[in-house]
Amino acid sequence: MKKKVMVAVSGGVDSSVAALLLKEDGYDVTGVTMCLGIKEDGEFEGTRCCGLDAIDDAKHVCDQLQIPHFVFDYAGEMEERIINKFVAEYQRGRTPNPCIDCNRYLKFGSILAKAKIMGFDYLATGHYARIKRQKETWHLLSPKDKIKDQTYFLYTIKAEDLSFLLFPLGSLSKDEVRTLAKKAGLHVAQKAESQDICFVTQGDYRIFFQEKNVVATVGDIVDMAGNVLGKHKGIIYYTIGQRGGLGISAKTPLYVVEINAEKHRVVVGEKNDLYSIGLIAGEINLLTHDLPAEMEAKIRYRKKPARCSVQKEGNKLKVVFKEAQESITPGQAVVFYAGDEVLGGGVIEDVIKNLERNKK
Repeated sequence: MKKKVMVAVSGGVDSSVAALLLKEDGYDVTGVTMCLGIKEDGEFEGTRCCGLDAIDDAKHVCDQLQIPHFVFDYAGEMEERIINKFVAEYQRGRTPNPCIDCNRYLKFGSILAKAKIMGFDYLATGHYARIKRQKETWHLLSPKDKIKDQTYFLYTIKAEDLSFLLFPLGSLSKDEVRTLAKKAGLHVAQKAESQDICFVTQGDYRIFFQEKNVVATVGDIVDMAGNVLGKHKGIIYYTIGQRGGLGISAKTPLYVVEINAEKHRVVVGEKNDLYSIGLIAGEINLLTHDLPAEMEAKIRYRKKPARCSVQKEGNKLKVVFKEAQESITPGQAVVFYAGDEVLGGGVIEDVIKNLERNKK
């Protein structure tokens, strides 16, 4: 019998080609699309669908491929687990990554669970990543297209679920994917890339906060010595490494180097003050039983992996880099690699400016 695959079809070219390839490979394919409660015009309503045009595109693709298509309503879960957390993290002075949370709780949480309950053999997505079996274990690997590598967003997948997942685009480049879509006559072949945060439809999270009536408490902008330089509009409007929009003047360029939620303070400093030697990470998910003594880690999606050592401290990890890193940001993810293999990751909770200071 054909293996049954549930494909998360978003209405974009990547997930559409993933469904196309799996059907061509002989799988029994069903497309599913998440309804997340976000209107196209930028106004949020919890009972409406996320990207009505995207859902229509997904349905159109599934009709073209002659496969069933279902829409699952996750508007409530999106609001509760992704959007509310996004707001709460900024209120704590942290910079969250909602795309990682969406993968954690929705795609490889709720949808994966639904696929298993419904009797599917696999769940597939259009992510650029690879899964490889070596003997009795499964490994998450970077894709062929290193520019499109999305493994940073996938570290929260549970090790035991890797055998249940398919990433058909792992061996393809983006250009090859578009070529396949065009050759198959898929109407989404030239569709533009989706924005990073789907629910921030105005393109600026600050406007999103205003629309959601998020309270912002005014506080002091201080230098590294604690001297007051000016006032900020609320810590929710700032993130580590930010230079513009501070509303203060200085002889040298100043950057946000720390956000103190308890004192409602934004701390600024010079460029070199952005560098830190390490971090403490929590909410750890590992895809291997044993971490090596040394590995590489990414502290942001577009950052290059950097050599580091990792030490367990209870249920957290202490990460020390070989060279100081710029703008390590609480709330973002740190993801560990050994070559192309993803070893796991966690959420950055604290920054270690230097080892001597940390010992004190």
